[in-house]
Amino acid sequence: MDVEDESILVSVFKDSFPDSWRDNPDFSAYLSELSSCGLDKLGREPERLAEERNQILQQTRELAFSNYQTFIRTADCTEHIYRDFGRVEGSVSRLLDKLPRFGERCRAFMKEAEEIGVSRRMNSLTLNRHTEILEILEIPQLMDTCVRNGYYEEALELAAYVKRLEKKHATLPVIQGIVREVRQSAQLMLNQLLQQLRTNSQLPVCLRVIGYLRRMDVFTEAELRVKFLQARGGWLSSILAAVPEEDPYFHITKTIEACRVHLFDIITQYRAIFSDEDPLAPPAGGPVALSEAAIFHGWVVQKVAEFLETLERDLQRGVGGRLDSLLGQCMYFGLSFSRVGADFRGQLAPLFQRVALETFQGAVQEAVEKFQEDMNRYTLIALPSVLGGTLPPVAPSVQPGTLQPPMALLDFQPLACFLNNILSAFNDLRLCCPLGVAQGVSRSLEDALKTVTRHILVFHRAEQSAFSSREKELFVQFCSSYAEDLLPFLNRCLQVLFPPAQLALVLGVPASQLHRYGGLGRVDVSAVLQPLDFVLPQKEPEPALPEVDVTAELGALAFDTEPVEAEPSRSAPTEPAAELEPDEEERGATD
Repeated sequence: MDVEDESILVSVFKDSFPDSWRDNPDFSAYLSELSSCGLDKLGREPERLAEERNQILQQTRELAFSNYQTFIRTADCTEHIYRDFGRVEGSVSRLLDKLPRFGERCRAFMKEAEEIGVSRRMNSLTLNRHTEILEILEIPQLMDTCVRNGYYEEALELAAYVKRLEKKHATLPVIQGIVREVRQSAQLMLNQLLQQLRTNSQLPVCLRVIGYLRRMDVFTEAELRVKFLQARGGWLSSILAAVPEEDPYFHITKTIEACRVHLFDIITQYRAIFSDEDPLAPPAGGPVALSEAAIFHGWVVQKVAEFLETLERDLQRGVGGRLDSLLGQCMYFGLSFSRVGADFRGQLAPLFQRVALETFQGAVQEAVEKFQEDMNRYTLIALPSVLGGTLPPVAPSVQPGTLQPPMALLDFQPLACFLNNILSAFNDLRLCCPLGVAQGVSRSLEDALKTVTRHILVFHRAEQSAFSSREKELFVQFCSSYAEDLLPFLNRCLQVLFPPAQLALVLGVPASQLHRYGGLGRVDVSAVLQPLDFVLPQKEPEPALPEVDVTAELGALAFDTEPVEAEPSRSAPTEPAAELEPDEEERGATD
């Protein structure tokens, strides 16, 4: 509608026409038609419109009358359609409400269908590869079976295959579980291999076990050596722990035998398996690296130290008179180890020297205690002339140069018993008599003799007030025999045990200069007798006694120390005499 038409409408209808007419094309067409009509036609237009309206009404009545049934049915159909449309609208509303959930269900179904499809494809693939998958899944069980049955070669191959699988498929849970179980079986195999080294395994077995351990790659070379030595050392310790300890001599001899055999085997096995070509000391200016050879050296030193501790402990417990036999076995043990560069014989000498010296000191102390007991019961009644007259003649079979105890000591029972005990100690000492104990033996004997001198003085102080002239004379003879017979004889025994020529050779001095080393292979007689100077008669010094031949032996001494019967109230007790047994073999007087 243009502006002109708009102005006509405003002028004709004012504001009474609806706004909807403005957009109605029929209204616009009719308005244009009216605009083109003349005045007469416009005057007749209301009549024409009324007549046309009446016609239309009449036609409508006739149509309604003639088609009323159709209209009724149409109304019914319209009502039914309206109700159906209402139901349809409700159903559509409900459908629209359910559509979102239905869409979600459809999407879930599609997703599940996709997963089922993927699973089906995986199952199909799994079925096609069933044999290969089954073999992989059975690896842990197969690994455990191989380890428990000792098939270590196959077990190592399985472990290597599992390592490759782990590198390729480290993220798969199944592979992770297989790797975990295989590692547990590998740990069991490691424990079994180390346990084999703790048994009586020969060199081929050790070589095979170390080869397996190297292929397992769980230890460095240094750690592998330490593990080998620890395992073999533990097996050796178990053998040594099984040796009975009731008898010290039996225990140490069995320990020596076990160490000599098995420790030598372990060293041989180690040297056959491992190479110790690296130097013990790092090059100057270079970095300090771990010396693998030092591991073995330290282990051998430790085992030798443990053996020496056991030896020292058993020696302290006492091995009787078999010290020489034990020394021979230990020396042979050390000599056999010299072939592998572990000669420890030099460490045996101090142990045996100390034990020999302690044993001798104990025997000397016991001899002094017995002498004190004898002096407490001794009385000066026996007549030396009678005792000396009853002595049997010396057997003509005694060889020249053999030490013969002074027969005059038989007149005095305490001195004879004391000498018997000292000679018994000498007999025990000469079985294992290194030159290194010469000074200790001499000092121990000198201290014991000084104690004997004090006991003699105690006896003199206790009895001198009651001495008769005859008893005084006998006491002087007692002291003279002690000074002139017993002490020189003991010095000669010391010279036989420790020949001056050998002492001078060891010290690197002439034999004539040995006197400068006081107390070495001799007893200081003047120091021992100094408290008895007031009793002993003054005599001119006698020329020195000739040296005893080094090869001379200690002769047998069997004193009958039972005194002649006297008054019952003052009779001296009878004691058995000790013997100094002759030695058929050469005396062991060297270190």
